[in-house]
Formats: sequence, structure tokens, C-alpha cells
Amino acid sequence: MKMSGKQDQKVYRKKEDYPEIMTVSQVAEYFQISEMTTYKLVQEGTIPAFKIGRHWRVKRDDLDEFIEKLKRGEKI
Repeated sequence: MKMSGKQDQKVYRKKEDYPEIMTVSQVAEYFQISEMTTYKLVQEGTIPAFKIGRHWRVKRDDLDEFIEKLKRGEKI
């Protein structure tokens, strides 16, 4: 039986299953958009994020606040 390299990748189902501090890949999965689009939104500051070394990280609470602003029609 052939195993794919993605077998270790966690599949998240509920908001609570995501870590408090998320990678760009996890944010892309959370929003159901591509990683490329997520990197673009993070780099331009549309999605609130911070860097640890060369790696972007995003707080889950910031994403939830971002979603609420979008729902209210606020300019980002």
C-alpha cells in the first residue's frame, strides 16, 4: 500500500480544533482558500499577522475578528 506524504497533515473540522497561533497553511485551510492567496493577504496586511524569523503566524482570535469585520462590511 502506497502512502502519501500528506498522511501526517492534520485535518481540522471545528474552529476549536485549530491552534491558537496558526501557520499560513492552516489559515488557508481555515478560510478554504489557496496558500498563495493567503500569503498575499498576509503580506499586504489584509489578514493581521506577525513574523517569527522568516515565518508568518496568525492568531486565531485575530482571524475571527477579521471575519466579523468583513461581515459588518467594514473596510479592511
